[in-house]
Amino acid sequence: MANWSYIARSIEGQRVTGQLQATSRDAVLADLEARQLVPVRLQEIRSRRVLARRVGSGRLATLFRQLSDLLRAGVPLLRALTLLGRTRTNPRLAEVLRSVSDDIADGMRLGDAVAKHPHVFSTVQVAMINAGERGGFLQSVLDRIGRFMEHQAEMRSRVVGSMIYPVLLMVVGLGVIGYALIGLVPKFRDLYAKIELPFATRLLLGISDLATAWWLPGLFLLAAVIAGLWWFRQQPAFSRRWASLEMRTPIYGRLRRDLAVARFSRILGTLLDNGVPMLPAMEISRDAAGNPLLEDAIVEATSAVKAGEPLASPLGESGLFGEDIIEMISVGEAANNLPEVLVTVADTAERRVERSLGLMLRIMEPLMLLAMAGMVVFIFVALVVPMMRLTASVQGG
Repeated sequence: MANWSYIARSIEGQRVTGQLQATSRDAVLADLEARQLVPVRLQEIRSRRVLARRVGSGRLATLFRQLSDLLRAGVPLLRALTLLGRTRTNPRLAEVLRSVSDDIADGMRLGDAVAKHPHVFSTVQVAMINAGERGGFLQSVLDRIGRFMEHQAEMRSRVVGSMIYPVLLMVVGLGVIGYALIGLVPKFRDLYAKIELPFATRLLLGISDLATAWWLPGLFLLAAVIAGLWWFRQQPAFSRRWASLEMRTPIYGRLRRDLAVARFSRILGTLLDNGVPMLPAMEISRDAAGNPLLEDAIVEATSAVKAGEPLASPLGESGLFGEDIIEMISVGEAANNLPEVLVTVADTAERRVERSLGLMLRIMEPLMLLAMAGMVVFIFVALVVPMMRLTASVQGG
């Protein structure tokens, strides 16, 4: 589908601007006609390559905070965007802001203008901006988007930072063992050619021969397996089975579940707190959940909410939410403060993520060290024992 921007007139003569997704120009015209709108200008949105590239979340968070500060200081929106678009530190973002400024100068709303750049602005941000424009509190919404993005970036950096040491340890360990098998062990083959070798040494030499002969095809095979798994994960049926397998994995499954719950709860709570209606907020939260099992649970919950039922019950039936979290959501619905409760749920889930991640790393690190030490000791013993026998036989002779 292509994106189309339009300027039209209603039956009353009012000017209406917006954006649609459709397969063809005729489909857009039919859609406008069904809405009793007369098109004045219709144009397919063709994003330039530079605009299709992503902008860092930290830089975007700063942009929203700066834009909020400028509006709070009384600077008009178009003027504020023009000022921010003059930045030279990030040419991609500057190009995007100039495009948004041009659209607003043509009469387009800010929400519709930023929606033309889905590779830069997410559906969550677009929905919050639209709600802020409709409710007349755009300045406050922009500040909240900035704080929301800063919090997500901080959470992501904590998780990634915690994984750096074990990943580095694994890479260094595999590099050392690979060098020993491919570069060091083969040098002993001629030395041990005329003596009887123990089983450990024969096994080590066999592993070394296999690694020396197949290390390059093995790398290609590993890359192919990773690419195949990535492709299969994009298929709905396989991705659900994979997610179900992940959820049943000890410690890691709980970590994945809490991450998904925290992301869903924070996004939904933030959207509701910024004036986005419940059903659109649920749909956006589903798209941003990042877990197929949670997406299915959100679909069931959305259907239940449409039928007038509470949100807590279908979420509880999914098995992804703990009893304490479901109780909190139920109380929040009854007390009519669901947005605040959902943000609290996100905070609780994120604390669980940090505890689960810490526990997983405390288990992984000694296991990896023991595995590396065991392999090094095995290589050392397998090489030294025959050498000691050879030395003894030479001295005896």
